[in-house]
Amino acid sequence: MKRILIYGIGWLVSAAAFAQPTLDECRRMAREHYPEIRQYDVVALTEGYDLSNAARAWIPQVSLSAQATWQNATAKFPDALTAIWQQYGLSMQGVAKTQYNVGIEVSQNIWDGGKSRADHRIAKADADEQRRAADVELYAVEGRVDDLYFGILLLDGRRACIRLTCDLLRSNLEKMRSLVRNGVAMACDADALEAELLTVGQQLAQTEMARTNYRQMLELFIGEPLGEGDLPLPEAAEPLARDSERPELAMFAARSSGLSARERTIKSAAMPQFKLFATGSFGYPGYDLFKSMTSRDGQWNFMAGVRMSWNFGAFYTQKNNLEKLQAARQAVDIQRDIFLFNNELQLTREQGEIARLRRVIADDGRIVALRRSVREAAESKLRNGVIDTDELLQKITDETTAAISRTTHEIELLKTICELKHTINK
Repeated sequence: MKRILIYGIGWLVSAAAFAQPTLDECRRMAREHYPEIRQYDVVALTEGYDLSNAARAWIPQVSLSAQATWQNATAKFPDALTAIWQQYGLSMQGVAKTQYNVGIEVSQNIWDGGKSRADHRIAKADADEQRRAADVELYAVEGRVDDLYFGILLLDGRRACIRLTCDLLRSNLEKMRSLVRNGVAMACDADALEAELLTVGQQLAQTEMARTNYRQMLELFIGEPLGEGDLPLPEAAEPLARDSERPELAMFAARSSGLSARERTIKSAAMPQFKLFATGSFGYPGYDLFKSMTSRDGQWNFMAGVRMSWNFGAFYTQKNNLEKLQAARQAVDIQRDIFLFNNELQLTREQGEIARLRRVIADDGRIVALRRSVREAAESKLRNGVIDTDELLQKITDETTAAISRTTHEIELLKTICELKHTINK
């Protein structure tokens, strides 16, 4: 019967008639629905804060200070000179031991050794690495969606073949019952066909349940109902190039960029820094020390200038810190090489599997046709009383198995091609 081959693959053609999402659309919806997508917003916020903090290094800095002290000795005039001034009615008490000061200082960076620029680069590099890490997570989600999608396609194909088998058994059962009524066949022959029909019906029910479970899981990933139509088949074209464009490679590159940015921070810590500053204060003693020796009143004081600071302690650890960054960069390179090695192994395996499936599929059509011919001959012999029912059931089972194998191999080929594309992100 020719229908078993036609219907066995006819569902592939009719799938386009249903408004079902394609594989690419399922991937897109899964990315948009998966919780990891919110990580991009968090990264953007964090990057904005870090960049803002780096830029504020060039905003004038204002500091307020206040202090009150007592000290055991202060500047004063010699006793002989104090005695002479006392003869003229002048009191030269010297600077008091109790002192106080309240002041404010405003400073502006002129050059910070490149620290703020390095902080800016670190903020950009860290954000880029976090985005690439999110890309990797979402790319893995696409692989899980692929498994569910092709699992549904396999179950759809199996369901179609089992339904054809049910139709075939039902047709033969009606013919057998007619033969029984005419006294040509025994009732046990009809019972055997009916029992097989019930068994195949159970297989169909199990397949329907598995299909429903797979579709429910896919719906959870994409966040939308699928409906009842069959999913469309993806394209079967193999990628022409083998160069990998996986998001992991971009993540490794982002890590290396982050390490380079941190190298600039280490170097900038050993550079001098220059600032403009201005201070104003009120207190005792003031800048006019002679006045403070003669009066305990507070004074207003002002000062402006250029300040240079240079922390030589940064040189002590600079070499070790740079070596640590170099070791971390080598670790990233090793991880990248391991990934590329495993990626190449996976690619080679998938290409070999594609070649194997193409060879198998080339024979599947002939096998199905032969199994169908044998089953049709068995049906003819049964009607003439030459063959028993058990032998016919075996022929039907063989044909069904061949049809399911062909459908399975076709879906496996499409799945392996999509896996190959996923392996190199083409």
